[in-house]
Amino acid sequence: MRTADHLVLLVYLAVVVGVGCWFARRSGSADGFMKAGGRLPGWVIGLSLFGTYLSSNTFIGVPGKAYGGNWNAFVFSLSIPIAVFIAARFFVRFYREGGAISAYQHLEERFGLWARIYAVICYLLTQVARTATIMLGVAIGLQQVTGWNLETIILASGLLVTLYTLLGGIEAVIWTDAIQSVVLTLGALLVIGILLFAHPDGASGAFATAFDQDKFSLGSWDPADLATSTVWVVLLYGLFINLTNFGIDQNYVQRYHAARSEAAARRSLWIGALLYVPVSLLFFLVGTLLFSFYEARPDEVAAIREMAGDRKFEDSILPHFMAHHLPPGVGGLILAALAAAAMSTIDTSLNSSATITLKDLWGRLVRRGKSVDEEEAMKVLRIATVGWGLVGTGSALLLTGNAKNILDTWWQLSG
Repeated sequence: MRTADHLVLLVYLAVVVGVGCWFARRSGSADGFMKAGGRLPGWVIGLSLFGTYLSSNTFIGVPGKAYGGNWNAFVFSLSIPIAVFIAARFFVRFYREGGAISAYQHLEERFGLWARIYAVICYLLTQVARTATIMLGVAIGLQQVTGWNLETIILASGLLVTLYTLLGGIEAVIWTDAIQSVVLTLGALLVIGILLFAHPDGASGAFATAFDQDKFSLGSWDPADLATSTVWVVLLYGLFINLTNFGIDQNYVQRYHAARSEAAARRSLWIGALLYVPVSLLFFLVGTLLFSFYEARPDEVAAIREMAGDRKFEDSILPHFMAHHLPPGVGGLILAALAAAAMSTIDTSLNSSATITLKDLWGRLVRRGKSVDEEEAMKVLRIATVGWGLVGTGSALLLTGNAKNILDTWWQLSG
């Protein structure tokens, strides 16, 4: 990293922490910490949802997936608008009319306490897995570019995200996610432009190499094959996962309550979905163009394989390009985008995990449904935010020896 790269990255991190400090004055109450008083506009929540989708699993894992294969996994993104149509029509009204900030309270009302606690435990485990894989993704990228120790990066990033989430509550989370979604998109566009310019045969040569290797294929269209990742299997998988996200994921349900109206909440879903589909396509294009770029550089590919060690080397392709083929200053901006990719998902996970720790575990199991005063509620929320930050960071450290693609690891753990 050069001085300009360090400067850009440090300025970005300072802005993010500054946003968290700014909103600290509004997160002094439990209502402000969990749902920002229900006063946020739909467009900023939509950008926040978009930023949450664009984690480091997208930034590192998707280009690695496209580099090593084709665009089959992009079909997952195509399922999102279908899920949003259902969610905007049914789920938003259901949760806002119910009034409960927890996505799982209605399970107790319908099936009993066991159902509520079972869902909460599954959710919390999923958030730990999500936080761990995302922290690992950003650490791999930063390690390749900076040469810093992998474990040190994980610890530092975990501390930073936990800090501003603790300070600013969900309002800081949503506004920082909105900023980070813009940085992420600019980062992807910059990488694509540089890759097209840097290819020995220009843009036409880059696309020709990719077409020759069938890198733009969506996979098999055979409807009878349910044992492999055909277009139909990935589409159905994406539909059910995204219905899970919009229908029973505390991350999303909490944002429905943070919106100033039901219409704003529905609008936020459409904004997030319609932004994510084309931008996720950009990251698949990044992976494909990286394949064309490195096809002409077999010696560098061999070096990347050796450097990656036991880890699946495709996850190191984009970080290597960032470290060795970006002009001064641009590398810092791309690193800021990578940091944004991680933060925009981890902060949401920490805030939502703290919320259901208060509402579903402390309020229901410890207080047994009795009212919790404001001071006690804030104490639980803050301790839970720090606690889940530590658990997620520790889990990321345990995954550092994982040999699989980050995206594959996340899908396997979430399954």
